[in-house]
Formats: sequence, C-alpha cells, structure tokens
Amino acid sequence: MVNPRLAGRYAKSLIDLAQEQNQLETIYKDILYMGELLKASPEFESILKSPVIPEGKKLNILEALTSGKISHITASFNRLLIKKGRESFLPDMVEAFISQYKIIKGIYIVTLTTAIPVSDEVKSAIVRKIKEVSIMKEVELETIVQESIIGGFILESNGRRVDASVAFDLANVKKQFLKNDYMYKIR
Repeated sequence: MVNPRLAGRYAKSLIDLAQEQNQLETIYKDILYMGELLKASPEFESILKSPVIPEGKKLNILEALTSGKISHITASFNRLLIKKGRESFLPDMVEAFISQYKIIKGIYIVTLTTAIPVSDEVKSAIVRKIKEVSIMKEVELETIVQESIIGGFILESNGRRVDASVAFDLANVKKQFLKNDYMYKIR
C-alpha cells in the first residue's frame, strides 16, 4: 500500500455511509467487483495512476467498466475519487475496505504455510479445529506453499504465529548445540 492512512480513511468513510444507508453487503459486493476488475486488468490500474490521462477520460472509462454492475453509492464514490484526484489509490482503498469489512463482520484471516500443497480435507479440518479452540467463529484460510520450511506447518493470524515447522525445530536444535554449557565447562 502506497498510502495506507489515506486508503483507510476513504474506506472507513464508504463503510460508514454504507452502514448508514443499510447497504453494507451491496457495497461489499461492489468493492469485490472493483477488486476483480483491477486484478484482471493491470492496464486499467495503469490508467487510473497515469497523471497524463485527463480526469474526464478516466471517469468515462471507469463508468463504462462499471455501469450497471455497481450500486449508485459506489458509483458516486468512484466519481468523488476522480474529482479529488485520488483515483490512483483505488486499489489500496479496495484492500482497506475489504479488511475493515472483515473486522466488522468478525471474519478472521488465518494463513497456513506448508512445504507442499494441502488437500481441501486438511484445510477443512484445520478450520474446524481453529473454531473449536479459539474465539474465531468465522475463519478464512489462506494457504502458502514454502518449501524452505521442509515440513510441518506455520499458522498466522492477527499478529500471532504458531510455528510447527521442521525448519523451526532444526534452528532450535542448532541453537542448543551452539549454546552447550557442558562443552564450555569441560574446556
């Protein structure tokens, strides 16, 4: 994120308006659509970030891509961004909105890192276990494959980390050997 504070403020304003208008779910779907649009077309993101393309042309392009696919509130928000010259921050605002929405709805993001891809059954079992042993009742599991952990897994959520990887265990064994008090006392 280039400017997380700015993105967070605009996202918060849109969320507040959506809640006030009782349209949070509708706006969330619109934002997901905008995110998919940005992800599918890097050219579209480049157009939004370009200082050379005039405001009117950006507005026409944005309205052509979203016309009939997003609500009036989201369309007005997009027009406001372009009018204020903040359209280049739209990808960050989409990200910030989704993050704030998940906080409001109590949806926790849990990242599972493994050395090899895991099956859907294993993912379901992990989500079930997390729900059993924690306060997290709504869990979105994101998976990362990282061969350097050798085996085991790493679970991360809300700044907390459970490292049950082979690489972590090997690093601990190495520390113990390097800090072997008995060998030091013999010499």
